[in-house]
Amino acid sequence: MKNRMRTIFGLAVIAVCFSVSALPAMAWDDVGHKITAYVAWQRMTPQARDAVIDILRQAPEDSDIATYYLTNGSAPLDVRRQEYFELIATWADIVRDYGFEPPYKKIFEARQRKYHKANWHYSDTFWKQIDGRVELLPPPDEGGRAVERLIAFDKLTRDAASTPQEKAVAIAWMMHLTGDLHQPLHTSARVTDLEPKGDQGGNLFQLTPKGTPRADQVNLHWYWDSIVGRNVQPKKDMSDGQYIKWLGDAMMKRYPYARAQGQIELGDYESWKKESFALATSEVFRSDLIRFEMPSMKYRKNAYRVAERQLALAGYRLGETMNAIFGTAAAVPAARPAS
Repeated sequence: MKNRMRTIFGLAVIAVCFSVSALPAMAWDDVGHKITAYVAWQRMTPQARDAVIDILRQAPEDSDIATYYLTNGSAPLDVRRQEYFELIATWADIVRDYGFEPPYKKIFEARQRKYHKANWHYSDTFWKQIDGRVELLPPPDEGGRAVERLIAFDKLTRDAASTPQEKAVAIAWMMHLTGDLHQPLHTSARVTDLEPKGDQGGNLFQLTPKGTPRADQVNLHWYWDSIVGRNVQPKKDMSDGQYIKWLGDAMMKRYPYARAQGQIELGDYESWKKESFALATSEVFRSDLIRFEMPSMKYRKNAYRVAERQLALAGYRLGETMNAIFGTAAAVPAARPAS
């Protein structure tokens, strides 16, 4: 009976994976997160890959993390492992979007309460523009816990006393939060007269005209989240895995590891945040960005360039982090405490 129930939950959870992409995104969308994981996988040593997959498959049953692994299938084992790794990068958004009718509604709501942590996805710096200058402001609240959680999970995964179950959830979060921290609007809360408590990472900055029905509104955060899929569509008959590989390979070619190697800064999550925030103030809120107007083609092209570089860099950093913790790479310092 237990195996039958596990199968039922597995089918239900897999159904979620194919449905959440149509829901409003709150971070890089699933394409962005999968690209980061794909790039990371290319950097990971065989030892790191084996260790991470083994740990993820030991995740707590109610997290559903292990459910996504396909033990059978027509694809080769190495492809299934890679695509499983890519999917887990989206797990933190999947649990956020759980929504089921009876008889499973209460079960999945309980899992959502346990694993969905809304304020872990961002780490905001509050600021305002004065005569074109950036002025930092005291945060009115915690401003999100992405950096704090990355530091904690980094420490947990290195701790020999941590269980595989604890490490599996930590890895899934590290994969996702590394991507989130490289989306500039996940580090920014811009204060204006219209948004005196901050713009919630651009969610309150509308790009569609005043009076646009809510269902048709486009905000700045969504614009950046979905920038890859809106700029580069999959070729005819491309599978999801082929699409991610095509995009990831192109980004690694344009922004090779050799060029990014000096910027990896393993464990320095606070520096990653500051770097991303600098892009928010310089590349997101440019002078040609106008409220209630869709950005120009010039803005769009620059935004896509920034997004490509950030996704590649996030992947390199994630891959080298996994190597440092689980692979055979030279030892590196653990995460640095936030300043």
